[in-house]
Amino acid sequence: MKIASFKAGTTATWGLVTDAGIIDAGKRLKAYPTLKALLAKGSLDELKALKGERADYALAEIELLPTVPDPDKIFCIGVNYSTHLAESGHPTPPHPMIFTRFANSQVGGGQPMIRPLESERFDYEGEMAVIIGKAGRRISREKALGHVAGYACYNDGSIRDWQRHTSQFAPGKNFVATGGFGPWMVTTDEIPDISKQTIATRLNGVEVQAAPISDLVFDVPALIAYCSTFTELVPGDVIVTGTTGGVGAYRTPPLWMKEGDVVEVEVSGIGVLRNPVKDEVAAAATRAA
Repeated sequence: MKIASFKAGTTATWGLVTDAGIIDAGKRLKAYPTLKALLAKGSLDELKALKGERADYALAEIELLPTVPDPDKIFCIGVNYSTHLAESGHPTPPHPMIFTRFANSQVGGGQPMIRPLESERFDYEGEMAVIIGKAGRRISREKALGHVAGYACYNDGSIRDWQRHTSQFAPGKNFVATGGFGPWMVTTDEIPDISKQTIATRLNGVEVQAAPISDLVFDVPALIAYCSTFTELVPGDVIVTGTTGGVGAYRTPPLWMKEGDVVEVEVSGIGVLRNPVKDEVAAAATRAA
């Protein structure tokens, strides 16, 4: 199944994505006002019963939200592809390099990623996100995939100068509306082996990143086992697994995203996360108008 969170008018809801549009599950399954609420109850099977119903909205009629708008935790993994390790000059780490993002740093598919006033060094990072569907602590590698609800595309938009103010990445990764998450979650029954998929990033139609998911230094089971050791993973948590080589910061000259650009992250078997880029001033003017 493909599951998206979205706004219809002013109402935030979620639902099942079909070829005909979106079936509003939030309206039909009133016990679960959000996707996270459904995952928390382990009730994905209830959603399957809606698959034959008529779509409530065409995709063009709704505004996509981040796939999980209200996650309890968002873990991002740094330098987790060998090509990105090589271009950044980092040695292979003995453990996953982890930083966190906040929910308000994310936007949904089709929504603008905002380059903040404080910097022109706005970089793309195409990634694959894991959405947790079953709670667990100290999860073994062997049982890890049983805790996954599904996968989505992610763009870990990075304000590079702020990221490098210190050895801690968080400031450069948490400016409001700088990351893309979506366009939807694809459940694990459709992608039984995520390592066989591929990822690519395009800026204005030009491919700037590409790799097989199998090139991850720490794969999905390893990341779940590691993160669940120091904290309990709960339904709706997100693990963003890292980006491959080709980021703008290591190009000559550097390639920064700017007003008017369109950036796409595609993961095979999932879809395409597409976001325009806007400057904060321009975005504020649009809202004011």
